[in-house]
Amino acid sequence: MGHAYEKANEVELAGITPEQVWEAIATGPGIDSWFMGDNEVEPGVAVKGAFTGYQPTHGITAWEPGKHLAYGGEVEPDGRFMAYEFLVEGREQGSTVLRMVVSGFLPGDDWQDEYEAMTAGGAMFWHTLVEYLGHFAGRAARPLTVLGPQVSDWPALWAALHRALGLAKAPEAGDAVQVDGIAGVVYYTNAQTIGIRTPDAMYRFFQGYNGSVFAMHHVFADDGRDERTWSAWLGGLA
Repeated sequence: MGHAYEKANEVELAGITPEQVWEAIATGPGIDSWFMGDNEVEPGVAVKGAFTGYQPTHGITAWEPGKHLAYGGEVEPDGRFMAYEFLVEGREQGSTVLRMVVSGFLPGDDWQDEYEAMTAGGAMFWHTLVEYLGHFAGRAARPLTVLGPQVSDWPALWAALHRALGLAKAPEAGDAVQVDGIAGVVYYTNAQTIGIRTPDAMYRFFQGYNGSVFAMHHVFADDGRDERTWSAWLGGLA
């Protein structure tokens, strides 16, 4: 049966120029600073990613610097595809409107769980992009991705994560937290993700579709923590 989908998000960014937005969405260091994994952009040709062994290459279908970027849409043998489009418009008084549209198709009759995880993760990616442009525009992050343990009881895992962050309940945007001793604030959360901003990083936790907890962080200044540090930290939650 399968499921076709399309999701659009739009935001007006005060004090941000179209050039800054383009740098974030159309360069490897920019994408590294809010999306996932390691990324490379061949201008006008392709966007290449690398994420825990998955290495997608998406052909660029629209390339108007500072205005319009689109890539993806390649159809796999089972009919699956995903495409991204970004529209950038400068406004008077120094603001920029960014619109992002993600569309695609999930094959099979068991698409619901994957779609739910993809929707939750996609919302986090969008909010991280907005957070990046609002607080870190022009800075390049070191992306840090860690696959944690398999989880059999997600409510218990999330409750343990909340306690590790210094919370007695499920987080809400604006909550003050501690991430391994670093003070931060929750900038976005939903049923399957938590995103936290500190002065020099964005720390994110995801409920993975494969049953594992993920950490997908963006570090703008060395905090002395690497993949092994976060792997041990995640392991301590289980």
